[in-house]
Order: sequence, then structure tokens, then C-alpha cells
Amino acid sequence: MTNKLLLLNALLFLTLTLFGQTVRKETRLYAEKTGQELRMDIYQSDSTTLQPQPCLLFVFGGGFKNGERGAALYHPFFNYFVKKGFTVVSIDYRLGMKEQKAPGVFNTKPLRNAIAMAVDDLYSATHYLLENATELHIDPSLIIISGSSAGAITVLQADYENRDNHPSANVLPDDFRYAGVISFAGAIFSTEGVPSYTQPPAPTLFFHGTADRLVPYGKTRFFNLGMFGSKPLAKKFRRERYPYMFYSMEDIGHEVSEYPMQEFLPEIDRFISDYVFNRKQWMTDIHFKDMLRKSDTSTTPGNYYN
Repeated sequence: MTNKLLLLNALLFLTLTLFGQTVRKETRLYAEKTGQELRMDIYQSDSTTLQPQPCLLFVFGGGFKNGERGAALYHPFFNYFVKKGFTVVSIDYRLGMKEQKAPGVFNTKPLRNAIAMAVDDLYSATHYLLENATELHIDPSLIIISGSSAGAITVLQADYENRDNHPSANVLPDDFRYAGVISFAGAIFSTEGVPSYTQPPAPTLFFHGTADRLVPYGKTRFFNLGMFGSKPLAKKFRRERYPYMFYSMEDIGHEVSEYPMQEFLPEIDRFISDYVFNRKQWMTDIHFKDMLRKSDTSTTPGNYYN
């Protein structure tokens, strides 16, 4: 057997001590597309029972041009929910904005293609987890998708296209729906104006900074085509009476894509408990102002991609 095959088939374990538990990390190849091998890291506690666990599926950020599934800044998020009895899965996806110019209202094709590839890869990862749910002790009815920045765009877009019966979601079983969505500074690309859902979306937790200049807090549009951020999405959810929670982080920029995964873990846990497990039909808007936090709001698509 070649070294490459050994690498693809080996189960890679990482052990970390956490509150008396051991967190095991197993790496698997879940797909190969356009010559790229796509892997997922599966985090579970060594005390995992044979009972199916809820699954928190994570998509990293990086503007669709860089980023890593195992970046250290995500570990508090992963470890917290493994301790809470979840299987946490962090995935690779193809980065469609590598070496591309900054997107804009007259240059949307590269971004649209990047989003489509990331969503396609998220669906493939989901399909893999569903196919292996018994072995991995995952409850297929409790797969929650979460993401940061580009990853947040991906998970919002994926739930939208799945609920709206887009052909992109055909890889998933007809009756499959994500149980929840957690977005750290995300948006949806739409050609119909503010997205309309054929079926109600999953309960969604939005975090977004009002001063975010990289992923729009509001919307960037040309007629009906554009990016629609957390504010118009939450407004749509309220109007249509879809359950959601929206943390509007006042005067904060794009760092909202990261720091809630360290500083708002109990709040995220409560959202999952109330909205996903207990199916509360709540619509909650929280305007959060941290008077001690200073924000860098200088990052824009123009200087991020150039």
C-alpha cells in the first residue's frame, strides 16, 4: 500500500484533555473533486455512548480564498460542544476566490461560483455523515450547520437552497432538513431580492456586526441581485414568523465572524437547547453593545482581495 493510500485510510487521532474528558479527533476523506481531496475532522468525547448524538457541522472562514478547518481559533467552539455531548465535524471545501479580484455588483460571477462550490461540498459532507451516521453515532435528524464569514455564507446559502428545492440540494435525501443554522457574520446571495423560502428555514442564530464592511450587515444589491446580510434576513424571518435569534453587535466590524466562538458559547448553547431541541417558536432580536470593545472596521472587499 502506498504512503498516499495509507494517509487516506488511516484514522488520525488527536487527544486533548478537557474537563476530565478526552476529545478524540479522527480525520476522514469525504470526497474528491476537481482533483482536490476534501477531508473532515470528527471530534468526539472518549465517553461517547452508543446513543446517537447531535452533530455540529462547521465551515471555516477566509473569504473563499484561504482558511483551515482545524485553525486554533475554532478549538474552544469545538471543545465546548464535544463536552456538551455533540459530535463536532469541521470540513474542507474548495476555495473558489483564490487569485480572484474583489467581488462587486458588476463582478459577481467569481463569488457566485465560489459560494456554489462551497455549498456543493457542504452537501457532500452532509451526505457522507448521513451515510455513516450509524457508525459515527450521529442522529441524522439533529445535524446543525455553523460557519464563520465565508463559512457563514455557505451554511445560510445551503439551508436556503435546501428549503427552496434548488437542484443543488439533490444529493441530499428528499426528506432531509438541517436542524439548525448558526451564522457568524454571514449573508445569502440571491437573484430574487431578499430570499423567499418555499419551506420554512431551520431555526437560525445570527451574529453580525453593524459596522461590518466585508460581509454586508445590510445588503449590497443591484435591482434583485445581490448579497443580503443578517439584518434583512432577520427582518424577513420576523415578517414570515420563522424562529430565529439575532445578535446585532453594535459598532463592531468583521471580527464578529470569530470572537463569539470564544465569548458567547453559553448563549449559543442556549439557542440550540431552546430553538433546536425544544423547538421554541421564538423570534428574538438582541442589540448588543460592548462599550469596552474597540473594533477595526477598515477591512473591505477591495483591500481584502487585492
